[in-house]
Amino acid sequence: MEPFSAAQNKEDKDTSVEPPRRRCHRKNKGTNVEPPSSPYHPKVLARWDPANEKRPDIGEAPVFHPTSEEFEDTLAYIEKIRPLAESFGICRIVPPSNWSPPCRLKGDSIWKNKNFPTRVQFVDLLQNRGPVKKKTPKGRKRKRGKYSRTVAPKKRNGSVSKSVSTPKATEEENFGFESGPEFTLEKFEKYAQDFKDSYFERKDNVGDPSVEEIEGEYWRIIEKETNEVKVLYGTDLENPILGSGFSKGVKIPTRRNDMDKYISSGWNLNNLARLQGSLLSFEDCEISGVQVPWLYVGMCFSTFCWHVEDNHLYSLNYHHFGEPKVWYGVPGSHATGLEKAMRKHLPDLFDEQPDLLHELVTQFSPTILKNEGVPVYRAVQNAGEYVLTFPRAYHSGFNCGFNCAEAVNVAPVDWLAHGQNAVEIYSQETRKTSLSHDKILLGAAFEAVKSLSAHGEDNTKRFSWKRFCGKDGIITKAIEARLRMEEKRIEALGNGFSLVKMDKDFDSNCERECISCFSDLHLSATGCKNCSSLEEYGCTKHDICSCEGKDRFIFLRYTIDELSSLVRALEGESDDLKAWLSKVMEGCSETQKGESSGIIVKEKQVQEECFDLNGECNKSSEICEDASIMDLAAYHVEPINLGFLVVGKLWCNKHAIFPKGFKSRVKFYNVQDPMRISYYVSEIVDAGLLGPLFKVTLEESQDESFSYASPQKCWEMVLLRVKEEIMRRSNQKQDVHMLESIDGLKMFGFRSPFIVQATEALDPNHGQVEYWNHKNEKDSLEMKDCFMSNSSQSLSKARLFGVDLN
Repeated sequence: MEPFSAAQNKEDKDTSVEPPRRRCHRKNKGTNVEPPSSPYHPKVLARWDPANEKRPDIGEAPVFHPTSEEFEDTLAYIEKIRPLAESFGICRIVPPSNWSPPCRLKGDSIWKNKNFPTRVQFVDLLQNRGPVKKKTPKGRKRKRGKYSRTVAPKKRNGSVSKSVSTPKATEEENFGFESGPEFTLEKFEKYAQDFKDSYFERKDNVGDPSVEEIEGEYWRIIEKETNEVKVLYGTDLENPILGSGFSKGVKIPTRRNDMDKYISSGWNLNNLARLQGSLLSFEDCEISGVQVPWLYVGMCFSTFCWHVEDNHLYSLNYHHFGEPKVWYGVPGSHATGLEKAMRKHLPDLFDEQPDLLHELVTQFSPTILKNEGVPVYRAVQNAGEYVLTFPRAYHSGFNCGFNCAEAVNVAPVDWLAHGQNAVEIYSQETRKTSLSHDKILLGAAFEAVKSLSAHGEDNTKRFSWKRFCGKDGIITKAIEARLRMEEKRIEALGNGFSLVKMDKDFDSNCERECISCFSDLHLSATGCKNCSSLEEYGCTKHDICSCEGKDRFIFLRYTIDELSSLVRALEGESDDLKAWLSKVMEGCSETQKGESSGIIVKEKQVQEECFDLNGECNKSSEICEDASIMDLAAYHVEPINLGFLVVGKLWCNKHAIFPKGFKSRVKFYNVQDPMRISYYVSEIVDAGLLGPLFKVTLEESQDESFSYASPQKCWEMVLLRVKEEIMRRSNQKQDVHMLESIDGLKMFGFRSPFIVQATEALDPNHGQVEYWNHKNEKDSLEMKDCFMSNSSQSLSKARLFGVDLN
């Protein structure tokens, strides 16, 4: 790792800024771009005034230049630079020279033909404005068009509240950004260039303004009264709109080309959030803007205002192409200082809109922050570079011209303490979170327990989790702190509550939030039999009613004793570790590894073999050419997770016991490309009153999933898809006689003696009556057949079980 630059390289002529990150689903509808005579052609009222420039005199954020070797592991590199960069709030990362991912947005199908929505920003009002309810002071010399006044609805589904444009102002309306027209990238580039050419028009017509000149003019607009400066910004563009700028797909081991490294790299923002070691991998939902990247298409002066990331997560922004972005960062340790300074200097705005900083509509001068003792640092991001922001680090910025960037969140293990702090702050502010911190925390603890319990050869993944355990480990401390917090709060509620074990699926199908403060209720919840008929619950900080008697209760996912045992397990206590090993797989979402009930399965690398449409394999295949479909399919069933017993008629049949949470892995023809053999994951999930739901998923493509109430039907659905794809590719009814039938139980592994023995061991009391009755009957018949076949006349007078057969 090369030493970082403490000062900005003077050769950098481009700068850039990341737009505001807001977790809401916008469906802005604009109109298509019109010819230059239309109102959507830029109308430039103000002009460049270099004599009154206001460029802030602040320090520069560090710049890092990773080597090719360092660049291979994204999270390891972030961990490496964190001690050097976190105190700045933001930093810039310049990839090695061999990192040049192609941008898929530049293809004509997107560049010329796909529209994206924009939002209108009045740059001159981002700081220098009065409350909406007050009229603009007389004597303010400025020519202005109409700007949107907005209503901020309550936040739903973990999203930050968004501003909804309304045609008329009311007493409760707030300042915000109105919807703009829709553009293609090609047309927006022309719009942006026309604006910049008009605004920075020089009398001598010599050259474009430098980044420094643009920055000085930008802050003059923000801080001083000026004519209207109206720009457009394509911000928070979700995946379905333009898609990611990075290529997505599946890396095929048998194919080697330059694209593979970009598809599978952790620096591809589609992969970052769910990398091994990122705690966001324990959040089952795909949260748009958190785990799924958002795009930002900017023009000169388009702005992302001061904000912190949801749940105080890290963020990584990549600049795909275009002119620079200028960033400003304040370290997380000074976040409250920034908030106090803004409230001090903008009291009327905060009086009218107390959650102003959550709305991302207010910019504020770095010069004023510096004068208030708040450190602010600048980063100029050029095309092909990353900007990393740290937990609770406020950041803002603007664009120097037409450009496109992409951003996503990530949560290394060191984020845990920051995330818990965010939960407490959000609770105080009665603000919804974007994700369940407790679910993520338990997911990390479960993974750590698995690592501590693993045996045999050491491996990098196990070591990476193991080092966060022990008495001083980050995960251990986080679980212990959460335990003490819950213990104290439950004690404070008093003795008027009964403790009830929470159903494992309490929040699996819907969000559970405290009705008082919106805290997530994954770990615990308070309720009342009289008052909870409407499915309303509170957190352990809030008593939701004043009912008396024993009607009030506290749901606990894990008791205080169980959590204490978990802490001891993470510290390495063998008995507690064994106890938790049998529990952790129940909440684990990973499919490629698992240990349960004393069974430890080694992780195996996914390997794909190539086959032609007739089912003949190449020389590298382990499967012979004349293999039948069942020989091929059941070549090797790998148990991943044994699961646990659920006693009930639907959870077994005559031939197998079906443990809840069971998972296995097997090779079969790929439904997308039958010329290849790929891995499938078979699993059993709880469908409530319907009993077990059997699910088969193509491991390399989670969208290819088949579910049914029986294992046989699941695999028949897979087989049907394979046959349809073979016939589609051959354009004729090709002979697929070898694909006529399939054994679903065998594909799940329930014909495997090892798995049969393991599942039977889960039911020592023979609670699954149908299975055991059939097994006993079968064993009895086999014994009788064996006896009859070996009988002879010489044995006719023998005694069997003490009975004379004569």
